[in-house]
Amino acid sequence: MSEFNGLGSPSNALKPQNNTLDDCKESLHVVIEQQIIPRLLNVQQFFPGNVQQAVQALENSGLDAQPEFQAFTQHCLSGDAMQANQIVDALSARGLANDRIFLELITPAARHLGVLWEQDLCDFTQVTCGLALMHQMIYRLGYESPAGQCEEGARERVMLACAPGSQHFLGLTIVADFFRQAGSEVVLEISSSESELLRAVANEWFDVVGISVAIEAQLSTLPALIAHMRASSGNPKVRVVLGGPIFMIRDFNPVELGADAIFTDAREAVGAVKHLVRAS
Repeated sequence: MSEFNGLGSPSNALKPQNNTLDDCKESLHVVIEQQIIPRLLNVQQFFPGNVQQAVQALENSGLDAQPEFQAFTQHCLSGDAMQANQIVDALSARGLANDRIFLELITPAARHLGVLWEQDLCDFTQVTCGLALMHQMIYRLGYESPAGQCEEGARERVMLACAPGSQHFLGLTIVADFFRQAGSEVVLEISSSESELLRAVANEWFDVVGISVAIEAQLSTLPALIAHMRASSGNPKVRVVLGGPIFMIRDFNPVELGADAIFTDAREAVGAVKHLVRAS
């Protein structure tokens, strides 16, 4: 605490105080770059392979050559919410469905931010700002679109959550919107630990619990997590389904993991989950 004690001699106190502030700033910068940004981006989710493969995939897709994609990404990086939203609104006005905007513009743009960050072509502030804008737009599009029609007693209650150790809510938000538009009632659970997830399924009735798994390290604890969720659930016939980036690069038997099904396509999952609930 000596750097705060030299009030009578500011010339001597100023230097150590500045050093301490500089050290704090440097430490904060390291924490943000090495911990916060990777979790926010969930680079492992977006890039199962290395960064070079991600760049090649983006180039092959042709998305980076589309004016809307380039402009949208740049507006998100610069924090220009008005311009970014205008691009989304223009695409909607041209008849592009929300799910296509989610999957063909916003999600690839988030991946592209990860590529830029990994290549040191943008800083952590730009990436954070860009992803925050994308989250905001997804919520705006999702919660402005009304839930689809359903027959009386046919509305499923679905809880979507990340496996403990991940917080990749961009994809889950998109999946939640698909379910809502199909008439389901969806709760997006942001709990980050197993105990919080168990408390969530115990406190409310859910027909289906969907868990998104991003990395291979989470697979070893998945069977126990699913077993505990079934035991804690207020619904003795709760269905547990899995999805997420890891299942796009490796094939798994859902039974071996304790789940009822595994899905890699959000649109296909909606109908299949409804069938699972009806069959229970």
